[in-house]
Amino acid sequence: MAEKVEILELEEEPKRKLKRWVKILLGLLVILIIAIVSVMIIFSYLLSAVSSKSNVIEFSVDEGSSVYAVGKKLEDEGVIRSYLAYKVLVKLRGINGYKAGIYRLDKSYSTTDIVDLLTGEYYEKNGVTITFKEGNTIRRVAKEIAKNTNITENEIYTLMEDDAYVDELISKYWFLTNDIKNDDVYYPLEGYLFPETYTFTTNVNAKMIIETMLDQSDKILSKYKSQIDLSGYTIHEIATLASMVEKEGILNEDRAMIAGVFYNRLDAGMSLGSDVTTYYAAKVEVGERDLTSNEINTYNPYNTRGPNMAGKLPVGPISNFGEASLKAVLNPTNNDYYYFVADKSGKTHFTKTYEEHQSLIKELKEANNWIEW
Repeated sequence: MAEKVEILELEEEPKRKLKRWVKILLGLLVILIIAIVSVMIIFSYLLSAVSSKSNVIEFSVDEGSSVYAVGKKLEDEGVIRSYLAYKVLVKLRGINGYKAGIYRLDKSYSTTDIVDLLTGEYYEKNGVTITFKEGNTIRRVAKEIAKNTNITENEIYTLMEDDAYVDELISKYWFLTNDIKNDDVYYPLEGYLFPETYTFTTNVNAKMIIETMLDQSDKILSKYKSQIDLSGYTIHEIATLASMVEKEGILNEDRAMIAGVFYNRLDAGMSLGSDVTTYYAAKVEVGERDLTSNEINTYNPYNTRGPNMAGKLPVGPISNFGEASLKAVLNPTNNDYYYFVADKSGKTHFTKTYEEHQSLIKELKEANNWIEW
């Protein structure tokens, strides 16, 4: 009997030890699960929106800023809850940088949504991308918006006619002056909506698009503010010249020369004689059709080919210009030319006298190198 009892005790002891280890391991597993869940809850909270209500702010990402510098700025400006949680998120997603620019960020968005906005992924999932080309007029901008959103062209035009809204914009943006409210100006914001590729949420409205484009204009124009101030011309006049250079200069390398010609003609008290201003005056897009003699020869404060425009700029910009045209106007090539014309390849030819100009036109036509619409 004694031997039998001893054998039972030897068999039960390993079982008791095994059960004890199983309990310990299960306890550790439960603790680990609780810890993981707790970390996930805390991490999720730290990535959640800082506000339950919509609060849109303008946030700038400077050229060359690292994702970590941007994250710190996001925390400092109260856009995200935790810089540490942000760092973990961008590391896990392998994000190395953002495109410089001004973003409209909503504090009711999570950190994940904010990062998606800065990388453009948010719009790929939830929004629309619109490209506004350099040289486009407000009419083309309105058509592009209508094509890509639920906003109608008339909504854009209505905002342009809203004096209270225009006054609000003038008070907000340093480069918008009362010159844009001249009764002869077709569209107050012509020339000031910077041509670029933008991404917007699907529920974007007309004001959001306009102000996003103005924000980008602010960023670009501010780089040249000191040059503009020293130019002897108002910002409205510089914008007007840049809009003409944009439409006249097909190739970037010709634009500073074209700007030089315009300054020469202004200094000499000559009319600028620019076809593109005449097209704009007639509300006809360049290339749409030829102009009538009446459209060319009738006075219009935009039409620099018409009467009473000697030594004068158009009343306002005729297109939304790019940075290259702005640079050309602020840094024109000094020359002694007064005339220019482009051939079919886009190359611009410059001449000093009207006779040389007419002779060049004849040569281009004979060589079948003359642009005809």
